[in-house]
Amino acid sequence: MNPSDETAQAPHATRIPADISRPDRLLGPFTAQQTAVLTTAGLVLYGGWWATRSFMTPLAYAVMVIPVAGAVAALALGQREGIGLDRFLTAALRHARTPKRRVHAPEGIPPLPSVVPDHWARAAGPPPATMDMPYGGITAAGVLDLGSEGTAALATCSTVNFELRSAAEQQGLAAAFARWLNSLTGPTQLLVRCHRIDLAPLADSLQQDAAALPHPALERAARSHADFLADLATGDNLLGRQIVLVAREEIPPHGLRRNAGDGRTLQRLDEATRALAAAEIAVTPLDADRAAALVGAACNPDTPIPPAAAPEGDRA
Repeated sequence: MNPSDETAQAPHATRIPADISRPDRLLGPFTAQQTAVLTTAGLVLYGGWWATRSFMTPLAYAVMVIPVAGAVAALALGQREGIGLDRFLTAALRHARTPKRRVHAPEGIPPLPSVVPDHWARAAGPPPATMDMPYGGITAAGVLDLGSEGTAALATCSTVNFELRSAAEQQGLAAAFARWLNSLTGPTQLLVRCHRIDLAPLADSLQQDAAALPHPALERAARSHADFLADLATGDNLLGRQIVLVAREEIPPHGLRRNAGDGRTLQRLDEATRALAAAEIAVTPLDADRAAALVGAACNPDTPIPPAAAPEGDRA
């Protein structure tokens, strides 16, 4: 098969590095962390043999430490869902020790009234813990302070109707998106979230502005469309889709000002805006008010978002 036939069968093929986040190898196939874990384990096991060699045979010591060595090797070299097994187990332990019931209580959790019987209090289980927001604040430019995790900035992205494009257009869109992926210099997330839509404000606005239209036919059409939107608003399954781009920067090195990371985060959003414009994706950075509203809606998914807050664009 010649190259032209392969291109015809796979018009969307684009080269993207497969392991852009793979850690560097320090010693053969081992990373620095794996090398440190294996070296430390080897020294400890050798030290144990040196301390017990006077009263334990080599075969007995080998039988005793083989399970330990195997567990350490599995912990250092194993992976689950692309994450090192040591990091995965650390996250699992942190999750197990984290309270599962949390409430928004800046003033603290008040104790149960004294009139509540003790057996009711025991049946209710431990009290909920206070919920700490994952960010410490939002700057005027819309940058989230993530504390020890650095900073992050949010932007909404429009969608592209990919299936209605020709093969050449699809190839161009995919290549432009791949160029943006290849240009990334920091952690970036694309979040697709569903949220409820409240059409009542839009229907009320159409009803109020209909009388100002220059022709009676336009007024009737506007009122008819407002009635249609009001009828849609009575349903319970009216959902919208929102695509959020999150650009995050690590804490700047010692000696640099912290707001230097804020500027770099906004710069990366500006780079994404220019790069994704070639893929016909409109990137709209969020200011402080809109970023705070989005984070609040993410913490309370039942909160409806007005249609004006959703990015406009073709439906995928």
